[in-house]
Amino acid sequence: MTTLDLDFVRTQFPAFSEPDLQGQAFFENAGGSYACAPVIERLQRYYRTRKVQPYGPYAASRVAGAEMDEAHERLAAMLNVAADELHFGPSTSQNTYVLAQAFAAILGPGDAVVVTDQDHEANSGVWRRLGDRGVEVREWHVDPQTGHLAIEDLSVLLDDNVALVCFPHCSNIIGTVNPVADICALAHSVGAVTCVDGVSYAPHGFPDVAALRADIYLFSSYKTYGPHQGIMAIRRNLAARLPNQGHYFNATDPVKRFTPAGPDHAQVAASAGIADYIDALHAHHGGAATALPQARARAVHALQTAHERNLMQPLLEYLRARRGVRLLGADNPDARVPTLSLHLDRPGLEVAQALAGNDIMAGGGHFYAVRLLEALGIGSEHGVLRLSFVHYTHPDEVSRAIRALDQVL
Repeated sequence: MTTLDLDFVRTQFPAFSEPDLQGQAFFENAGGSYACAPVIERLQRYYRTRKVQPYGPYAASRVAGAEMDEAHERLAAMLNVAADELHFGPSTSQNTYVLAQAFAAILGPGDAVVVTDQDHEANSGVWRRLGDRGVEVREWHVDPQTGHLAIEDLSVLLDDNVALVCFPHCSNIIGTVNPVADICALAHSVGAVTCVDGVSYAPHGFPDVAALRADIYLFSSYKTYGPHQGIMAIRRNLAARLPNQGHYFNATDPVKRFTPAGPDHAQVAASAGIADYIDALHAHHGGAATALPQARARAVHALQTAHERNLMQPLLEYLRARRGVRLLGADNPDARVPTLSLHLDRPGLEVAQALAGNDIMAGGGHFYAVRLLEALGIGSEHGVLRLSFVHYTHPDEVSRAIRALDQVL
């Protein structure tokens, strides 16, 4: 099958049969997606039957540890990285904070880091604070009209002093997809490490991290249909260079070196349900049972992308024709993910509140991208209206959102 079976998809999400949510269309997926049934089932099972300290000698403990290992192995395989290169933490913001502490120990005067003003603050502020330790902070600025990052502008910032380049796969405001592999290749040409924030991209399809050539790739499982965890892939050779951030006696355990507080056992184990869901989609759409995990993820990614682009088309056409609406980012569905931010004459949150009265669940504000909005000439208090959706969104819901926008605006 080359077309996403939306009816099958929606049966995989209990939220769509929840009475309290009936009649409401969910357009704030960039803030967190609905959890899929396999994740919820695994989480419930863990709390009911395995909620003990894992990796012990007794049966419940052994199973608990095995389910955590399963999550590492299966998600790593989907992302095309080794299991010991995948790390869980309480959130992506916390993960980048821990990483910044590690880099602070090996960087100092004479070193430089490149950050953007397109990022969510989680992949910006922690790196900028390295300036307090004498590290030079260089800013890769967006175009003030489009919000896009030009790779030519990055070239000007790079030299042998640059140790780290931090940027998003796509912005949680702009939505336009950045050429990650090209950016990583350019950064690597001067010996720099790359840290890619994939939080706003991964919900629309799990990437092949190896193909992207990213040294660090971060995303949030609660935005990819899972529990509230942050997930990061760190290349093994880079992780070995960074100082241990966990307990000293765990310094030789690769998956414990960047989790100072220890993992949330149940939520890590439940994350294997994300892989269950991707595999179920692959099988339902005729995928070969012998396909490798990354190939399954890639095939599902293609189904998701095609469906989401079809969903975007009528909404983008409506926005082009609507006066007084500034769409941030590309208006071409082939160049972006369906995270659409609108600058209006009224504050974004005010319009989101009005849409809620029409059973459209959307968001308004700055979404932790204050620097980006300021670069675009938008006050953070005024903010934007954000309509974000994913592959489980129905075309009828998009039509309802357009009618509600027409009424509210």
